Amino acid sequence: MFADHTPESAPPAARPAMTATAKKFGRVPSAVARLATSPELLNGFLKLSAIFEATTLTALEREVLIMTVAARNECHLCVAMHTATLTRLSAAPEVVAALRAQAPLPEPRLEALRVFVHAVLDTRGEVAADTLEAFTGAGYTERNALEVVLGIGTYTLSTFANRLTRAPLDEAFAEHAWHAA
Repeated sequence: MFADHTPESAPPAARPAMTATAKKFGRVPSAVARLATSPELLNGFLKLSAIFEATTLTALEREVLIMTVAARNECHLCVAMHTATLTRLSAAPEVVAALRAQAPLPEPRLEALRVFVHAVLDTRGEVAADTLEAFTGAGYTERNALEVVLGIGTYTLSTFANRLTRAPLDEAFAEHAWHAA
């Protein structure tokens, strides 16, 4: 149903983002090709993603959040893509495996983040004081707590859109294919 746009076939407002993405990755990923149907969604996601990348959370912490949201929302494409990112970041294989299995993480600080992400999702942000204290007790800040909300919003948008458009798994991520349990 959703077209796999190229920079030439996409609505004009999506073309600059598609061209930039193709330049960055050497190709247009399937998700971008389909999200281009709505330039507003594509451009909004890319802007939010760039803002999230600028947070004070480390690259590994951001990926833990993204994978937690992606697995929870059963986005096969997102889990595969971010497994590749975690691999590039040299994340411990047991961390990657646990995230893919939606299981507790072996590193206490990262597990505190994963638990907090679930708490924010489960309570729609109305996290209990002791849950927030456990998060900050693991070394995170109130700023990080709000950055978690930004990350959840950004990657909920992405996972929902990818599922709606039924974006296929790109060959580049085939080795990291994932299916919800």
